[in-house]
Parts: sequence; C-alpha cells; structure tokens
Amino acid sequence: MKKAEKIRLGISIGDLNGIGSEVILKTFEDGRMLDFCTPVIFASIKIVSYLKKYHKTNINLHGIDEASQITDGKVNVLNTWKEPVDINFGKEDSKIGQYAIKSLKAATHALKNNEVDVLVTAPINKHSIQSKEFNFPGHTDYLNKELRGNSLMFMVTDELKVGLLTDHVAIKDIAETITPELVTQKIQTIHHTLKQDFGVSKPKIAVLGINPHSGDNGVIGMEDENVLKPTIKKINDQGMLVYGPYAADSFFGSNNYKSFDAIIASYHDQGLIPFKTLSFGMGVNYTAGLDKIRTSPDHGTAFEIAGKNKADHSSFKEAVFAALKIYKNRKEYKELTKNPLKKQPRKPQQKNKQESNHPDAQKEKKAPFIKQRSNEEE
Repeated sequence: MKKAEKIRLGISIGDLNGIGSEVILKTFEDGRMLDFCTPVIFASIKIVSYLKKYHKTNINLHGIDEASQITDGKVNVLNTWKEPVDINFGKEDSKIGQYAIKSLKAATHALKNNEVDVLVTAPINKHSIQSKEFNFPGHTDYLNKELRGNSLMFMVTDELKVGLLTDHVAIKDIAETITPELVTQKIQTIHHTLKQDFGVSKPKIAVLGINPHSGDNGVIGMEDENVLKPTIKKINDQGMLVYGPYAADSFFGSNNYKSFDAIIASYHDQGLIPFKTLSFGMGVNYTAGLDKIRTSPDHGTAFEIAGKNKADHSSFKEAVFAALKIYKNRKEYKELTKNPLKKQPRKPQQKNKQESNHPDAQKEKKAPFIKQRSNEEE
C-alpha cells in the first residue's frame, strides 16, 4: 500500500525583527513534528540558517528553489529571495516589512495553487508592511481578497471559540458597521465553520451585545433592540441555535461561555480581551470562511523580547496543530456530504494533552506567555 503523503504546511516568515523566526524554529526543533506534516518556510535558506544559529536551535534545514523540490521528513525553506537582509531585532523597519510581504505573497500563491495544503503565518507589524502595493490592515484582509469566501477572525482553543462581527474597526464606527446583513453573514459563517472545520453537528452560538448591558432595553442605545435582537430571532426561526444578545461584562466571568460551541463578539476588544485572558497563550487565530485554511498564533511581533531567546512557541505550535486538524476535518466533512448515509460527525470530546497525540503530551503545561504581548494580531 502506498504511504499517504503528509500535509504540506506553508509558513510565512513574518517580521524578521520580531519573534516569528524564533517560534517557528523552536516548534520544528522537535523532530516529532515532521511525523505530522511537511513544513515549507517561505524565506531564504541563508537568512533562516543564520537565524537557526542565532537562536541556537538544533534543526536540519533543506533549501529549495521551487515547490516540486519539497521533501517529506525535512524542514524545507523555499527561497523567496536570495539577497542578504539586515536584521535588527526589536526595531520597526519598512524594508523588513516588505520581506514579510514577499513571504506572505509567495506562501499564498503556493496555497492557491495547491503546492501547500494549509498556511500558518508568523506575526507581522501592521505599520511596516504598508506600501502602494500592499495596503491592508493585516493578514485577514489580504487573504480575504486573494482567496474565495468571506473571512471571519475566529480565535480558537479546544474549549473556547470567539468570532467577531467587526475586527479592525475603530470604536466610533462599530455601531453603524453592524447591520442585519453583516450579523446574518457572520453567524452563518461560524455555524458552517463549526460543522465543517470542528465537527460540531448542531452548533450552539451566543451573541454578545453591542452596548453595555445589551442596551438595557433601549436605555443605553437602540442598536441591540433594532439590529441584534430581530436578526437573531429571524436566524433562530430558520432552525439555527443562536442566542442573545448577552451582556458582555458578565458573560465570561460567569462561565456562561462554557454552554456554547462559539461566541460572537460585536467588536475586537470585547472578544479578544477575555479570549486572551482565558487561553493563556494556547490560543490560535483562525481565518474562517475561506476556501483555504490559514492559522496563526494569537500574539504579535513582540519586539520587546525579540532576539532575546525568551519567546514561548506554544501558540505557534498550537496554530500548526489547528491547521492540520481543520484540514483533516474538512476532508471528512466533504466525504460525509458526498455520502449522507455515512455516520454524521459528532462534537469531539475535549482531550487534554495527556490523552492526545500532541508532541507535548507528557510535558507539563507551560506558563502563560504574558511577556509576549504585542498590539498586532491579524
């Protein structure tokens, strides 16, 4: 019997002055990772070799010039450029930003052409990437343009999944951005994602209110009364299990979130502050709603610790495993939809690392990487 090919995992290098290269190399220093996938880093073999020595990682790199040379059992580095690059850890640099974009564009091109199966992106700096040729707030907006579908920022762990109605939108613009059409689209995206990508057969979704106390029946703004409540009722009448709007201030502290498969927050900080507080650095940023799979760690470039060999790679490793798991779930879902007589998927039971095939299964859970804070996640 022919041995099944491993999932090809494309990796964009991110901002070279940040912690991206460190968390990538630390992740694949564990040789067991190559049992699960074939990594392809889009960068330069010269620069990644230098970073390997700098970060004192014991890893065998395989430099290639085209996708046809990707080799299983090796950490492949596809040469996206060959000229030398000056790295200054912790410094914002527009030139470095352009190399981050070169890597992202090459990795996305390979993803679109099925040369890699999934994409994991290392963090970028939103300011240094800007140019006439690249004018996007971050990864999500760029990938939404390049790939098919409607993207949704979906922050996930095994026990908590938070999606956003609006992501990189200024506070003053949030209320007018949230329309019945947007709410319907985002809920439908999360509902489908939970079924297709996470094996939840009958998703149960909570929606957080726009205003404090969900508007207190109109006392504190009418957006919840006029937009969220009627839209949620309409979607519920169609058979989806969607509830709310819930007052956001007490929702997580009261453990209400544990009763739902996913929570939809109205805006960025409403969802990401509790998510990052509860996930302890094990969270993953998943771009749901697209025809291809992209994940990333839930932190940014962390310039404040870049180059100091202090970065915790836990979230990047979780992003790798999330991408691989979603890829397999999608294949299974497609088979089930082709043959509906097969057994329908069930919501998988939560497993801790000691019960899973995770390479860290026998290790103690690492401390939170609070030091790795940054103002970028995209």
